[in-house]
Amino acid sequence: MNLIELNNLSLGYNNNIVIDNINLNIEDGDFLCIVGPNGSGKSTLIKGILGLIKPIKGKIIYNDLKPNFIGYMPQETKVNSNFPATVFEIVLSGTLNRLGLKSFYTKKEKQIALSNLKILGIESLKNKSFGDLSGGQRQKVLLARSLCATSKLLILDEPSNNLDSKSKKELYKIILDLNNNYKITIIMITHDLDHNNLIGNKILSLKDDDIFYGTVDEFVRKVHHE
Repeated sequence: MNLIELNNLSLGYNNNIVIDNINLNIEDGDFLCIVGPNGSGKSTLIKGILGLIKPIKGKIIYNDLKPNFIGYMPQETKVNSNFPATVFEIVLSGTLNRLGLKSFYTKKEKQIALSNLKILGIESLKNKSFGDLSGGQRQKVLLARSLCATSKLLILDEPSNNLDSKSKKELYKIILDLNNNYKITIIMITHDLDHNNLIGNKILSLKDDDIFYGTVDEFVRKVHHE
């Protein structure tokens, strides 16, 4: 089943088009990596899918999915070591979209947060200050937070940035597990073009007017022929 359909979609700002006339379907269970140089429109496309900007032309069709129930993990930002929130508080905040008219977290939201801490293997960090964590630990916490918002689709913006090789492999393993075993559809922006690190099943490459959308194997063959 198509989870999201992009039909003749053009996106941009103040009528200045950044992505022009793109057509593709993201299927339930896909793991799509979005690659391309800076300024190619990767973040613009993500903003469109998240509903943060409106299409200039064309449309985005959501099937059995609401934009506010998409889990989104932005690029890591610098956090002051005195940042007061605990890991549990950070992860729990990912359930805000589930509260509806409620003004406080219930047992249900807290259980979702605890469950996702366990899935990512970081329940032991529950009471630690977010600011005291390592880079790899922070990324797992932010991933758990974004997972609290959804049961269908995660959008990850360069989640392995600033991680060492070991932490990157560990994070990629967790993300693959979410896709394979928890059936979460993944859209991930990445600059990691080493074909050995291209995980997932599909690639969307945005490069000038040359847009490629296909399998990882097809993309690797295309790159090698260029």
